[in-house]
Amino acid sequence: CNVDELQAVFQKSTGIATLPIVYCKGTLIGDFKTSKESILYGHICQRKTMHSDYSYDLIVIGGGSGGLACAKEAAEQGLTVALLDFVKPTPLGTSWGLGGTCVNVGCIPKKLMHQASLLGESIHDANHYGWEINEKYSHSWEKMKDNVQNHIGSINFGYRVQLRDRKAVDRRGRETILTAKDFVISTGCRPRYPDIPGAKEYCISSDDLFSLERCPGKTLVIGASYVALECAGFLSGLGLDVTVMVRSILLRGFDQDMSERVGKYMADTGIKFIRPAVPLRIEAMNLDDGKRILCVDYTMLDNGIKAQEKFDTVLLAIGRDPCTENIGLENIGVIVEKNGYIKTIGERTNISNIYAIGDILYDKPELTPAAIHAGRLLAKRLSNVSTLQCDYENIPTTIFTPLEYSCCGLSEEVATEKLGDDVEVYHAQFMPLEWTIPHRDENSCYLKLICNKRDQERVIGIHLLGPSSGE
Repeated sequence: CNVDELQAVFQKSTGIATLPIVYCKGTLIGDFKTSKESILYGHICQRKTMHSDYSYDLIVIGGGSGGLACAKEAAEQGLTVALLDFVKPTPLGTSWGLGGTCVNVGCIPKKLMHQASLLGESIHDANHYGWEINEKYSHSWEKMKDNVQNHIGSINFGYRVQLRDRKAVDRRGRETILTAKDFVISTGCRPRYPDIPGAKEYCISSDDLFSLERCPGKTLVIGASYVALECAGFLSGLGLDVTVMVRSILLRGFDQDMSERVGKYMADTGIKFIRPAVPLRIEAMNLDDGKRILCVDYTMLDNGIKAQEKFDTVLLAIGRDPCTENIGLENIGVIVEKNGYIKTIGERTNISNIYAIGDILYDKPELTPAAIHAGRLLAKRLSNVSTLQCDYENIPTTIFTPLEYSCCGLSEEVATEKLGDDVEVYHAQFMPLEWTIPHRDENSCYLKLICNKRDQERVIGIHLLGPSSGE
């Protein structure tokens, strides 16, 4: 046959449209570009082939950011991979597609709605910069929600295309038994519900908020986590009446000086705080006009006074629990801590061929970029092309409250606990240039450096509160 016919035959069997096509020991390496890269990086002829005793080389359980990154990298390195993903609907029935929390009900929609609220703030500043703004502007929750969900849908589609390109499989609707040499657990976390009447019946969580068909209206946010404060912040920025109920401290695990500054700025911009308090029950009340409101009974913890307030929406954000129950880990001896998290060494559990990545790891940062990085590195180690481990120390993070809080390294509390009097703290208030024209508060933005005096004042923690601090 001629070259064109030969090329057509190979394209049909491999999906590669150009010649040459390279095989090594019976394993398809790829086209010229892929094969050249494999030679340069020493990967060629080192890739595993599927063991005949197993269905796959690797099975990844959980299709969030970490699981997807691990599965795609493993497939790229030549392993046969199956990715298993299932989303249990919320008590209100909300579900979503491939991509996990970050893409569907976390980082992506949160950041987009945070941006929507910042645009609202910018309108107030625009007049000072010479823009003539009609005072009758308004915000459409429905339009914003639809556009955010359309963007998420495009990401979901992109993930499916990427998995198809890497020869991943889709067994939707079919029950089967799969085996593998190695397993990666990346099932992530889901919002926690308090054990009080009405919590699951009437409240929403962040899993429901970003696809909510109606505007939340007057909203109570229960919790003081970063999820709670971020959601309260952008809802208030969109013009809604927002109250936050806090049991004790804000942003547990973060620098408390900075956390209180975050809370003060939110209060100064109109967000109300009920603190310290815990909810007792949530009940629904139907009004004469057909509208339903929620009555929230709560107790003030400092004086024991009980009270009730009414809201259109109650958002629960009191923490998240690992999704490690009811997936059979106990059947194979994987040790799971009482709180549901899994201790690992180099992402390996106590069972030698079972690994865990992402938010379910014990005492590791619950951050999407960390899960992605760990997943890719693990896939390369399982493919015998690298020995590099994920370093979880000093990972920067940002909380997208109305005034963004970014940090990296130790908080002042942790640094003092570790080093005592050898901690030196440098701090400064500052005024962003863009705030000068609209005459915003000049005392809100704050920078703090935590230094180790014993090590030539090496910076061991940096904390920044200000606009666009995440950037």
